[in-house]
Amino acid sequence: MVKLIEMMLDENLVTKEAISTLVRSRPPKKISFSNLLRENMIDLHIVESYLAKKIRQGVITLDRLEKIEGINVIPILELVAKELQIAYIDLDDIDIDMHLFSKVPYKQLLKYNAMPIEETDISVLVAFADALDMAARDALQRIFPRKPINIAIAKPSQIRKRLQQLEMTESIKGLVDEIRKDLVKAGSDEKEDESPAVLKLIEIILKSAIIARASDIHVEASEKNCAVRTRIDGMLVQSFVFDKDIFAPLSSRLKLLSNLDIAEKRRPQDGRFSATITGKDFDFRVSTLPTLFGESIVMRILDKTKVLIRLEDAGMSTLCYNKFSDAIKVPFGIVLVTGPTGSGKTTTLYGALNAIKDVKDKTITVEDPVEYQMNGIQQVQVNAHVGLSFSDALRSILRQDPDKVMIGEIRDQETLRIAIQAALTGHLVLSTLHTNDAISAVNRILDMGIETYLVSGALVGIQAQRLVRKTCAYCKTT
Repeated sequence: MVKLIEMMLDENLVTKEAISTLVRSRPPKKISFSNLLRENMIDLHIVESYLAKKIRQGVITLDRLEKIEGINVIPILELVAKELQIAYIDLDDIDIDMHLFSKVPYKQLLKYNAMPIEETDISVLVAFADALDMAARDALQRIFPRKPINIAIAKPSQIRKRLQQLEMTESIKGLVDEIRKDLVKAGSDEKEDESPAVLKLIEIILKSAIIARASDIHVEASEKNCAVRTRIDGMLVQSFVFDKDIFAPLSSRLKLLSNLDIAEKRRPQDGRFSATITGKDFDFRVSTLPTLFGESIVMRILDKTKVLIRLEDAGMSTLCYNKFSDAIKVPFGIVLVTGPTGSGKTTTLYGALNAIKDVKDKTITVEDPVEYQMNGIQQVQVNAHVGLSFSDALRSILRQDPDKVMIGEIRDQETLRIAIQAALTGHLVLSTLHTNDAISAVNRILDMGIETYLVSGALVGIQAQRLVRKTCAYCKTT
């Protein structure tokens, strides 16, 4: 970003005075393209034309531009395509010819960041991230010696994503065949979970979800097949569909990984497992539920390496941020965050803890599971298998001389009562509660049997929140 700003300064696309103004309000490394755009310090259309020109000259690459915060490469791509008289292709809107895809070695496509789109009797259309890369074009031309390569341009990130998805799809077809062969060899379903192909299939399902930045994976059985769906940005998207015979070995292996009883299919079970995917460590919280055609299995994805969000970056209005900040700085009392599942309540609590943690205080959390690992804070994970519930852990925590306590979720009257008592005896308690809005949280507390005088004495504040899908600044029409 620093080099880009220098280039823009040289071309008088941004003034030194504008940069100086930004530097006074934030560190130089924190200056982003978004800041310049938001403060109206640059003309977006002029800058887009300039960047398109630099791409055509080979001075800057699309790959690099995509990594700069605030830059939308689509208008730039369209300008480049127009100048080079080639097509711009949005890979999210087209179906890939799998037969054509299989003709080109996957590693070669990955190396050149290219995606074959369409083959006709006279030519082959290929989308490149770098339309000026003649070495890439020549390499693919050797695969289709009798048909000229027609060049198109596409977003580098889209090409990589589609390549990974297609490679996974091809791998899954082979794995499904292997699983069926293993089932036939076994002669029964008794050892269905021992097939190595099942484990590879699970690895691909997990990897696919993580690449798509999903929060949950749903494995569901129906009368004739089983489906894998992932929740991305709050919406469920179908990822894979298998024949029904794959469900039994798949579900058994998932239960085995999660330390669940694979023979128990009549009752709900909860478990967890850890895995390293794409070089990062993840925890998976697993829940099973018996349904008409088989168990429904849901896995919540927890990124152990995820960076803590700062409270000021949580998307609160200035008024809400100031009030919430004041609430969490009191010496004692209880502060609640409410909202539906997946709305970021725990993330907000971690941001709050990060804002108020102090080496002079002892802070302990009780969670199910621990979603972020924080230095200087003692974190306890609930374990139902050994009888360690929220209420049991909370009782023990209060004997550990804490100053601040975070409870991942208040699920029952006992936990709530202990939390209220802790808040009244000199502890700051942060927790979450499942209600639709802030005022409903008070009614919920009273419904759980807590006396009004205890509520008024302990409750400092309640914040309700939602996870809202963002509208693209470039695509919105209103």
